[in-house]
Amino acid sequence: MDQVLFDAQRHGRISFYMTHYGEEALIGVAAALKNKDVIHGQYREAYALLYRGFTVRNFMDQCFSNVNDLGKARSMPIHYGSAEKNFQTISSPLATQIPQAAGSAYALKMQGSGDRCSVCFFGEGAASEGDFHAGLNMAATLKCPVIFVCRNNGYAISTPASEQYKGDGIASRGVGYGMDTIRVDGNDVWAMYNATKAARQIATKENKPVLIEAMTYRIGHHSTSDDSSKYRDRKEVEDRAQFDNPITRLRRYLETQQWWSKEQEDAYRAETKKQIMADFKQAEALQKPSLKHMFTDVYDELTPALVQQQDELHRLIKEYPEYYQLDEFEK
Repeated sequence: MDQVLFDAQRHGRISFYMTHYGEEALIGVAAALKNKDVIHGQYREAYALLYRGFTVRNFMDQCFSNVNDLGKARSMPIHYGSAEKNFQTISSPLATQIPQAAGSAYALKMQGSGDRCSVCFFGEGAASEGDFHAGLNMAATLKCPVIFVCRNNGYAISTPASEQYKGDGIASRGVGYGMDTIRVDGNDVWAMYNATKAARQIATKENKPVLIEAMTYRIGHHSTSDDSSKYRDRKEVEDRAQFDNPITRLRRYLETQQWWSKEQEDAYRAETKKQIMADFKQAEALQKPSLKHMFTDVYDELTPALVQQQDELHRLIKEYPEYYQLDEFEK
Protein backbone atom coordinates (compact mmCIF):
# COMPACT_ATOMS: atom_id res chain seq x y z
CA MET A 1 0.00 0.00 0.00
CA ASP A 2 2.83 2.40 0.84
CA GLN A 3 4.48 1.90 -2.54
CA VAL A 4 1.22 2.26 -4.49
CA LEU A 5 0.18 5.47 -2.74
CA PHE A 6 3.69 6.94 -2.79
CA ASP A 7 3.82 6.40 -6.56
CA ALA A 8 0.29 7.79 -6.91
CA GLN A 9 1.42 11.05 -5.32
CA ARG A 10 4.40 11.24 -7.65
CA HIS A 11 1.95 10.91 -10.58
CA GLY A 12 -0.27 13.67 -9.19
CA ARG A 13 -3.18 11.39 -8.36
CA ILE A 14 -3.16 12.24 -4.65
CA SER A 15 -1.64 15.33 -3.04
CA PHE A 16 0.53 13.92 -0.25
CA TYR A 17 1.76 10.71 1.38
CA MET A 18 4.06 9.38 4.12
CA THR A 19 5.47 5.85 4.13
CA HIS A 20 6.27 3.49 7.01
CA TYR A 21 9.46 2.01 5.53
CA GLY A 22 11.80 0.80 8.27
CA GLU A 23 9.30 1.19 11.12
CA GLU A 24 6.95 -1.72 10.39
CA ALA A 25 7.85 -3.63 13.57
CA LEU A 26 5.82 -1.17 15.63
CA ILE A 27 2.75 -3.16 14.61
CA GLY A 28 3.77 -5.17 17.68
CA VAL A 29 2.40 -2.29 19.75
CA ALA A 30 -1.01 -2.62 18.11
CA ALA A 31 -1.02 -6.38 18.68
CA ALA A 32 -0.43 -5.95 22.43
CA LEU A 33 -3.33 -3.51 22.90
CA LYS A 34 -7.03 -4.13 23.21
CA ASN A 35 -9.42 -2.64 20.66
CA LYS A 36 -11.05 -0.54 23.37
CA ASP A 37 -7.76 1.28 24.09
CA VAL A 38 -7.67 4.79 22.65
CA ILE A 39 -4.88 5.48 20.15
CA HIS A 40 -3.49 8.96 19.47
CA GLY A 41 -1.30 8.63 16.37
CA GLN A 42 1.17 10.98 14.75
CA TYR A 43 1.25 10.08 11.06
CA ARG A 44 3.10 6.80 10.68
CA GLU A 45 0.70 4.48 12.47
CA ALA A 46 -1.53 3.12 9.70
CA TYR A 47 -0.56 -0.38 10.89
CA ALA A 48 -2.49 0.18 14.15
CA LEU A 49 -5.68 0.93 12.24
CA LEU A 50 -5.03 -1.94 9.84
CA TYR A 51 -4.59 -4.32 12.77
CA ARG A 52 -7.96 -3.20 14.17
CA GLY A 53 -9.79 -3.92 10.93
CA PHE A 54 -9.58 -0.62 9.05
CA THR A 55 -9.50 -1.85 5.45
CA VAL A 56 -7.16 -0.97 2.61
CA ARG A 57 -10.22 0.51 0.92
CA ASN A 58 -10.76 2.78 3.95
CA PHE A 59 -7.18 4.04 3.57
CA MET A 60 -7.63 4.60 -0.16
CA ASP A 61 -10.91 6.48 0.34
CA GLN A 62 -9.23 8.85 2.79
CA CYS A 63 -6.19 9.48 0.59
CA PHE A 64 -8.40 10.21 -2.43
CA SER A 65 -10.78 12.35 -0.31
CA ASN A 66 -13.79 10.71 -1.94
CA VAL A 67 -17.42 10.38 -0.79
CA ASN A 68 -16.57 7.37 1.37
CA ASP A 69 -13.85 9.20 3.30
CA LEU A 70 -14.90 9.11 6.97
CA GLY A 71 -13.50 12.63 7.39
CA LYS A 72 -15.56 13.96 4.44
CA ALA A 73 -12.40 15.16 2.64
CA ARG A 74 -11.56 17.76 5.28
CA SER A 75 -8.02 16.51 5.97
CA MET A 76 -4.85 15.88 4.02
CA PRO A 77 -4.09 12.32 2.92
CA ILE A 78 -2.84 9.95 5.69
CA HIS A 79 -4.71 11.94 8.38
CA TYR A 80 -6.79 8.91 9.28
CA GLY A 81 -9.30 8.60 12.09
CA SER A 82 -12.00 6.20 13.20
CA ALA A 83 -14.35 6.50 16.17
CA GLU A 84 -15.34 2.86 15.67
CA LYS A 85 -11.70 1.74 15.98
CA ASN A 86 -10.91 4.11 18.89
CA PHE A 87 -8.30 5.87 16.77
CA GLN A 88 -8.25 9.66 17.19
CA THR A 89 -7.97 11.61 13.93
CA ILE A 90 -4.37 12.52 13.12
CA SER A 91 -3.48 16.20 13.33
CA SER A 92 -0.58 17.81 11.47
CA PRO A 93 0.66 20.22 14.20
CA LEU A 94 3.56 18.50 15.93
CA ALA A 95 3.11 16.92 19.38
CA THR A 96 -0.47 18.09 20.02
CA GLN A 97 -1.51 14.47 20.53
CA ILE A 98 0.75 14.07 23.59
CA PRO A 99 -1.20 16.22 26.10
CA GLN A 100 -4.41 15.05 24.43
CA ALA A 101 -3.47 11.43 25.19
CA ALA A 102 -2.73 12.33 28.81
CA GLY A 103 -6.12 14.05 28.99
CA SER A 104 -8.04 11.15 27.47
CA ALA A 105 -6.28 8.74 29.85
CA TYR A 106 -7.25 10.94 32.79
CA ALA A 107 -10.86 10.89 31.54
CA LEU A 108 -10.79 7.09 31.35
CA LYS A 109 -9.51 7.00 34.91
CA MET A 110 -12.18 9.39 36.19
CA GLN A 111 -14.90 7.42 34.40
CA GLY A 112 -13.74 4.26 36.10
CA SER A 113 -13.28 2.58 32.73
CA GLY A 114 -11.08 -0.08 34.29
CA ASP A 115 -9.21 -2.15 31.74
CA ARG A 116 -8.58 0.67 29.23
CA CYS A 117 -5.72 3.00 28.51
CA SER A 118 -4.62 5.65 26.02
CA VAL A 119 -1.65 5.11 23.71
CA CYS A 120 0.28 7.96 22.14
CA PHE A 121 2.75 7.73 19.26
CA PHE A 122 5.29 10.44 18.43
CA GLY A 123 8.81 10.86 17.08
CA GLU A 124 11.97 12.03 18.81
CA GLY A 125 11.60 15.36 17.01
CA ALA A 126 8.20 15.92 18.63
CA ALA A 127 9.88 15.34 22.00
CA SER A 128 11.54 18.74 21.52
CA GLU A 129 8.15 20.46 21.61
CA GLY A 130 6.76 21.97 24.78
CA ASP A 131 3.66 19.77 24.50
CA PHE A 132 5.86 16.73 25.16
CA HIS A 133 6.94 18.01 28.56
CA ALA A 134 3.48 19.27 29.49
CA GLY A 135 1.89 15.97 28.47
CA LEU A 136 4.35 13.72 30.32
CA ASN A 137 4.29 15.86 33.45
CA MET A 138 0.48 15.87 33.46
CA ALA A 139 0.35 12.10 32.98
CA ALA A 140 2.88 11.46 35.75
CA THR A 141 1.44 13.81 38.37
CA LEU A 142 -2.18 12.82 37.73
CA LYS A 143 -1.30 9.11 37.44
CA CYS A 144 -2.92 8.63 34.04
CA PRO A 145 -3.18 5.19 32.39
CA VAL A 146 -1.32 6.11 29.21
CA ILE A 147 1.49 4.53 27.18
CA PHE A 148 3.78 6.95 25.35
CA VAL A 149 5.55 5.35 22.37
CA CYS A 150 8.44 7.38 20.96
CA ARG A 151 9.57 6.26 17.50
CA ASN A 152 13.19 7.36 17.59
CA ASN A 153 13.93 6.88 13.88
CA GLY A 154 17.06 9.01 13.73
CA TYR A 155 15.68 12.05 11.90
CA ALA A 156 13.16 14.79 12.60
CA ILE A 157 12.55 15.47 8.91
CA SER A 158 16.11 16.57 8.05
CA THR A 159 17.46 17.12 11.56
CA PRO A 160 19.51 14.14 12.81
CA ALA A 161 19.07 12.99 16.39
CA SER A 162 22.63 14.13 17.14
CA GLU A 163 21.46 17.71 16.60
CA GLN A 164 18.08 17.20 18.29
CA TYR A 165 19.30 16.50 21.84
CA LYS A 166 22.49 16.21 23.85
CA GLY A 167 21.32 13.77 26.52
CA ASP A 168 20.75 10.03 26.37
CA GLY A 169 17.84 9.94 23.94
CA ILE A 170 14.24 10.22 25.05
CA ALA A 171 14.07 7.42 27.64
CA SER A 172 16.03 9.41 30.23
CA ARG A 173 13.32 12.07 30.16
CA GLY A 174 10.71 9.56 31.27
CA VAL A 175 12.87 8.68 34.26
CA GLY A 176 13.12 12.40 35.01
CA TYR A 177 9.35 12.63 35.20
CA GLY A 178 9.19 9.65 37.57
CA MET A 179 7.74 7.41 34.91
CA ASP A 180 8.32 3.69 34.25
CA THR A 181 10.46 3.69 31.11
CA ILE A 182 12.04 1.20 28.72
CA ARG A 183 14.17 1.48 25.60
CA VAL A 184 13.44 -1.21 23.01
CA ASP A 185 14.80 -2.46 19.69
CA GLY A 186 12.11 -0.85 17.54
CA ASN A 187 12.90 -3.15 14.61
CA ASP A 188 12.04 -6.29 16.60
CA VAL A 189 8.29 -6.94 16.46
CA TRP A 190 8.44 -9.34 19.42
CA ALA A 191 10.31 -6.81 21.56
CA MET A 192 7.71 -4.16 20.75
CA TYR A 193 4.88 -6.57 21.52
CA ASN A 194 6.27 -7.71 24.87
CA ALA A 195 7.27 -4.21 26.00
CA THR A 196 3.81 -2.87 25.17
CA LYS A 197 2.06 -5.80 26.84
CA ALA A 198 4.00 -5.13 30.06
CA ALA A 199 3.40 -1.38 29.76
CA ARG A 200 -0.32 -1.92 29.35
CA GLN A 201 -0.40 -4.03 32.50
CA ILE A 202 1.22 -1.20 34.46
CA ALA A 203 -1.01 1.49 32.93
CA THR A 204 -4.32 -0.29 33.48
CA LYS A 205 -3.67 -2.05 36.79
CA GLU A 206 -1.66 0.66 38.55
CA ASN A 207 -2.99 3.82 36.81
CA LYS A 208 0.53 4.87 35.88
CA PRO A 209 2.00 6.23 32.63
CA VAL A 210 4.77 4.37 30.81
CA LEU A 211 7.26 5.62 28.23
CA ILE A 212 8.62 3.29 25.54
CA GLU A 213 11.47 4.52 23.34
CA ALA A 214 11.58 2.40 20.18
CA MET A 215 14.96 2.66 18.48
CA THR A 216 14.31 2.31 14.76
CA TYR A 217 15.28 3.92 11.47
CA ARG A 218 13.29 5.79 8.86
CA ILE A 219 14.31 4.22 5.55
CA GLY A 220 11.96 6.30 3.40
CA HIS A 221 11.77 10.04 2.92
CA HIS A 222 10.00 11.97 5.66
CA SER A 223 7.13 12.53 3.24
CA THR A 224 6.51 13.10 -0.46
CA SER A 225 7.54 16.72 0.20
CA ASP A 226 11.01 15.61 1.29
CA ASP A 227 14.19 14.39 -0.44
CA SER A 228 16.31 12.70 2.22
CA SER A 229 19.28 12.30 -0.15
CA LYS A 230 19.98 15.99 0.51
CA TYR A 231 20.89 15.40 4.16
CA ARG A 232 21.97 11.75 4.58
CA ASP A 233 24.21 9.32 2.76
CA ARG A 234 22.40 6.92 0.45
CA LYS A 235 24.68 4.07 1.54
CA GLU A 236 23.59 4.61 5.13
CA VAL A 237 19.99 4.08 4.08
CA GLU A 238 20.79 1.06 1.89
CA ASP A 239 22.76 -0.62 4.68
CA ARG A 240 19.94 -0.20 7.20
CA ALA A 241 17.39 -1.44 4.67
CA GLN A 242 19.50 -4.53 3.97
CA PHE A 243 20.80 -5.49 7.41
CA ASP A 244 18.17 -4.25 9.87
CA ASN A 245 14.89 -4.40 7.98
CA PRO A 246 12.01 -5.30 10.36
CA ILE A 247 10.08 -7.23 7.72
CA THR A 248 13.16 -9.21 6.63
CA ARG A 249 14.04 -10.00 10.23
CA LEU A 250 10.54 -11.29 10.96
CA ARG A 251 10.36 -13.30 7.74
CA ARG A 252 13.71 -14.99 8.41
CA TYR A 253 12.61 -15.85 11.93
CA LEU A 254 9.37 -17.40 10.68
CA GLU A 255 11.25 -19.33 7.99
CA THR A 256 13.74 -20.61 10.57
CA GLN A 257 10.82 -21.88 12.65
CA GLN A 258 9.36 -23.43 9.47
CA TRP A 259 6.19 -21.37 9.88
CA TRP A 260 6.61 -19.54 6.57
CA SER A 261 8.25 -20.11 3.20
CA LYS A 262 9.36 -18.18 0.13
CA GLU A 263 6.52 -19.73 -1.87
CA GLN A 264 3.96 -18.51 0.68
CA GLU A 265 5.63 -15.08 0.71
CA ASP A 266 5.47 -14.72 -3.08
CA ALA A 267 1.85 -15.89 -3.25
CA TYR A 268 0.79 -13.59 -0.42
CA ARG A 269 2.50 -10.55 -1.95
CA ALA A 270 0.92 -11.19 -5.36
CA GLU A 271 -2.58 -11.59 -3.93
CA THR A 272 -2.21 -8.57 -1.65
CA LYS A 273 -0.99 -6.33 -4.46
CA LYS A 274 -3.91 -7.44 -6.63
CA GLN A 275 -6.40 -6.49 -3.91
CA ILE A 276 -4.67 -3.18 -3.21
CA MET A 277 -4.79 -2.19 -6.88
CA ALA A 278 -8.49 -3.10 -7.09
CA ASP A 279 -9.24 -0.90 -4.05
CA PHE A 280 -7.07 1.86 -5.49
CA LYS A 281 -8.96 1.95 -8.79
CA GLN A 282 -12.37 1.92 -7.13
CA ALA A 283 -11.47 4.68 -4.66
CA GLU A 284 -9.99 6.90 -7.38
CA ALA A 285 -13.14 6.62 -9.51
CA LEU A 286 -15.51 7.96 -6.85
CA GLN A 287 -16.70 11.57 -6.59
CA LYS A 288 -15.62 13.99 -3.89
CA PRO A 289 -18.04 14.75 -1.02
CA SER A 290 -20.66 17.47 -1.49
CA LEU A 291 -19.39 21.02 -1.07
CA LYS A 292 -21.88 21.49 1.76
CA HIS A 293 -19.57 19.49 4.00
CA MET A 294 -17.16 22.41 4.01
CA PHE A 295 -19.55 23.93 6.54
CA THR A 296 -21.22 21.04 8.38
CA ASP A 297 -20.31 19.14 11.59
CA VAL A 298 -18.80 22.09 13.44
CA TYR A 299 -21.99 23.47 14.95
CA ASP A 300 -25.45 21.91 15.34
CA GLU A 301 -26.80 24.79 13.24
CA LEU A 302 -24.74 26.93 10.89
CA THR A 303 -23.64 30.19 12.49
CA PRO A 304 -24.28 33.50 10.68
CA ALA A 305 -20.60 33.64 9.69
CA LEU A 306 -20.73 30.15 8.15
CA VAL A 307 -23.97 30.97 6.32
CA GLN A 308 -22.29 34.06 4.91
CA GLN A 309 -19.30 32.01 3.75
CA GLN A 310 -21.57 29.40 2.19
CA ASP A 311 -23.53 32.08 0.32
CA GLU A 312 -20.28 33.61 -0.90
CA LEU A 313 -19.13 30.25 -2.25
CA HIS A 314 -22.40 29.76 -4.14
CA ARG A 315 -22.12 33.26 -5.59
CA LEU A 316 -18.58 32.65 -6.82
CA ILE A 317 -19.54 29.31 -8.38
CA LYS A 318 -22.44 30.94 -10.20
CA GLU A 319 -20.35 33.91 -11.34
CA TYR A 320 -17.24 31.94 -12.38
CA PRO A 321 -18.44 28.43 -13.33
CA GLU A 322 -15.42 27.82 -15.54
CA TYR A 323 -13.20 27.65 -12.45
CA TYR A 324 -15.27 25.04 -10.59
CA GLN A 325 -15.48 21.45 -11.82
CA LEU A 326 -18.68 20.57 -9.99
CA ASP A 327 -19.07 17.23 -11.76
CA GLU A 328 -16.26 15.93 -9.49
CA PHE A 329 -18.41 16.51 -6.40
CA GLU A 330 -21.46 14.75 -5.06
CA LYS A 331 -24.54 16.96 -5.18
